[in-house]
Amino acid sequence: MPTYVYKFIDSGETIEVQQAFSDDPLTEIAHPTDGVVKPVKKVFTPVGVSFKGGGFYKTDSGSSSKSSTSSATPSATPSATPAAPAAPAAPSTPSAD
Repeated sequence: MPTYVYKFIDSGETIEVQQAFSDDPLTEIAHPTDGVVKPVKKVFTPVGVSFKGGGFYKTDSGSSSKSSTSSATPSATPSATPAAPAAPAAPSTPSAD
């Protein structure tokens, strides 16, 4: 159920209210501290979008055509073994001339 922000007209305080999409906007709400019913106005806030988890990339929705999934699955052939790292060079000593 979505949460909407309402502002008390007389005091400027805000309150969050959960309402169904089909509910009409409220015009009065009981104040949470004193319980007095006061007029309110609905506040329109920007929509917050949160992408959580891995896999959200710029190219995910780049084209309408589906690419093959063969690149995403591991290949059946074993990959080449990486070369062993080179041995460190022996430290050079200055020659005594």
